Amino acid sequence: MRYNKIRKMDIADGPGIRVSIFMQGCTFNCEKCFNPDTHDFNGGKEFNQDTINHILELGENENIQGLSILGGEPMHPKNIEGTTELAKAFKEKFPNKTVWSWTGFSFDKDLKDKEVSKYIDVLVDGQYVEALRNPKLKYSGSSNQRVIDVQKSLQEDKIVLLDNE
Repeated sequence: MRYNKIRKMDIADGPGIRVSIFMQGCTFNCEKCFNPDTHDFNGGKEFNQDTINHILELGENENIQGLSILGGEPMHPKNIEGTTELAKAFKEKFPNKTVWSWTGFSFDKDLKDKEVSKYIDVLVDGQYVEALRNPKLKYSGSSNQRVIDVQKSLQEDKIVLLDNE
């Protein structure tokens, strides 16, 4: 597994100041994807325990409100194991900080029964669709994408959208 980049203080991908990691590799190839340089599974840098340790170290900054995991596609079968390890390590070390992730996969069809869901607070799911682009959306790019409160959804066994003002 590989990753494209890490942002140590990101204000664009989720609420507050966050550590963000962009996983490498995606097969969706959405038209006008904002991050096409992350599509090649052979690009970027090796993701390993040192990567996780670095992100945990960055998360120690008291200004950091959470971790954002983007891509590429963090939930692709080639990436989901590493994404799970990272999300789990972050939540165990920082239980009061949030983990957000973006995916082209569907939460209810593809991810709700995966271990990774135990550690994600908010998931933006669904592929970006250029024809449904809406720049007024706060955390997604197109109106088909859902901003899901994962833990409430798991508790209630139905999709619960994030109440975002």
